[in-house]
Amino acid sequence: MAAYRRKLFAAGLSCAASLMNRSSCQSSRRLAVLPTLIRKNWKTLSVTGALCAVPFIQKPENLSHEDLVRRASSLVTDSTNTFVSQTTLALLDSLTGYVKAINSLVKLHKRYVDSISKLSPVEENAIWQVILGQRQEVIDKRKDYKQFESCWMTAINLSKLAADAAFNAGADQASVTAQSSLQVAQSQVEHFQQLMQEAERDLKDSNAENSERLQNHSTGVEDEDIPDAYLRED
Repeated sequence: MAAYRRKLFAAGLSCAASLMNRSSCQSSRRLAVLPTLIRKNWKTLSVTGALCAVPFIQKPENLSHEDLVRRASSLVTDSTNTFVSQTTLALLDSLTGYVKAINSLVKLHKRYVDSISKLSPVEENAIWQVILGQRQEVIDKRKDYKQFESCWMTAINLSKLAADAAFNAGADQASVTAQSSLQVAQSQVEHFQQLMQEAERDLKDSNAENSERLQNHSTGVEDEDIPDAYLRED
């Protein structure tokens, strides 16, 4: 009986070893195939000393390199069109806010100058503080518009390059679409820039941004009402 158990145990060990060897061989074959699969779709590039995996699309059999370049140039023009659209919207909004801030300051300053003789010291101080706040808003809005204008100019230049690249690659429709988007964006911005220039001209003429605080010289007692005793020098 004991001998039978030893034979059965030995047969079990042999079967387990066989299964382990078979699994090990299959795993080895899978691991050997894996680098081959990876190499088909990925290339390892070294950029400034760092390694990064960049996917390369295999060229389909029915497409030439010219076709792929043409398709890629169309994708670039789509991206630059979106960039131009977003920066144009941001620039127009910032220009609108800047013009409104200027117009509010000019009107407020004019009202302040026209009514200075009728204001009490408390009223005059309150209005002047509002003017100072409006001046700061003009400064902030001007800063915002210049920042978005810089982004917009970058988008315009990129779109021009993309349109030229698409034309050279044979993607005529993509090039025409990009140029059309450029013309629309530039026309809209030009209109708003004219409004801005008019507002800045009014701001300069009114001197509302740089004028000093006016002094209210009106008093509750006129000179002729002051008794001679207070006017006589001792």
